[in-house]
Formats: sequence, structure tokens, C-alpha cells
Amino acid sequence: MNDPQSAQMKICIDECLACYRECLATAMHHCLQAGGEHTEPRHFTLMIACAEICRTSAHFMLIGSEHHRHLCGECAEICTECAQDCERIGGMQNCVDACRRCAESCRKMAA
Repeated sequence: MNDPQSAQMKICIDECLACYRECLATAMHHCLQAGGEHTEPRHFTLMIACAEICRTSAHFMLIGSEHHRHLCGECAEICTECAQDCERIGGMQNCVDACRRCAESCRKMAA
């Protein structure tokens, strides 16, 4: 992985996997314990969807699928929405930060 594209892809894979871990862990531990807005179907489903699109995007990049660009574009949108919703509810700054980093990296990969 010496060329810039490969280096950029490695960074994106790492950001996607970090966001996957953070969203899933936050949803399953913090949100379920906090209850209230944290477990409202729209928010909770968004967090799980975010985790899954991040995992799937990383997977497509890892296997070398040319379709990764499409997934990365969608991943950037979902991560942005998840970051905004987690910030709105509050108490999930690590998730907000992971989603924003992933969205930025995925936007670059989708371009």
C-alpha cells in the first residue's frame, strides 16, 4: 500500500471500523442503559444502521470491490446523520466524533 490511493483507503477502512465499533458499543451499552430518547426507534435504528454501513463499507474496501465508492457515499450520509442525532440527544461525544471522522474519510473515497 505505497500509492496515495491505497494509503487513503487504509485510513478510510480504519475510520469505518472505528465508527462501527463506537456506534455499536454506544447503542448496545450507553443507549440501552440511558433509555428515553436514546432508545427511541428512530435514533436507535439509525445508530445500528450506521454501525452496519460502516462495517460493510470497510468490508467492500478490504475485498477490493469497485463498488466500495457507492457504499462510501452512503456511509458518509448516514454517519453525518448519526453524528447530528447523537449530538442532539447528548452524552455520546465519542460516537459523534467517530461518525464525523468516518463521514469525512468516506466522502473522500466516494469522490
